[in-house]
Amino acid sequence: MLGAIDAITHRLVTVSNDSYINAESVCELLRKIAAAHPGMPVTLVLDNARYQKCKLVWTAAESLNIELLYLPSYSPNLNLIERLWKFVKKRVLYSKYYTDFSSFSAAITDCLARTHTDHKAALDSLLTPRFQTFPKPQNMAA
Repeated sequence: MLGAIDAITHRLVTVSNDSYINAESVCELLRKIAAAHPGMPVTLVLDNARYQKCKLVWTAAESLNIELLYLPSYSPNLNLIERLWKFVKKRVLYSKYYTDFSSFSAAITDCLARTHTDHKAALDSLLTPRFQTFPKPQNMAA
């Protein structure tokens, strides 16, 4: 599952498959995002996964007029989609057993489908774009 969430409206766009996420999956997600926001400037915040930083993805983003913004390494809390994945894991994975992959997959899909209904209140507080900032540190001699 690969997804992107609008920082303001919390609309979710996903791409899923039964194998691995790769550059083609990212390009499919870019096309879905562009189709959902025709004529609007889009900035997509990404982590540093290798499959997101290749020429194929850069070319697709450029052709779709999508700006790619890469976060610093080891900063998942700055990426709102990581907060959503953590929420989904708590709802779907923790203390749950699924007899087969299709049940497991359906549970994830169902949870994501209810982000704007059953889970809206919880996600509105979790997906806030407010971040704590710190003043510039002063250099001190030891």
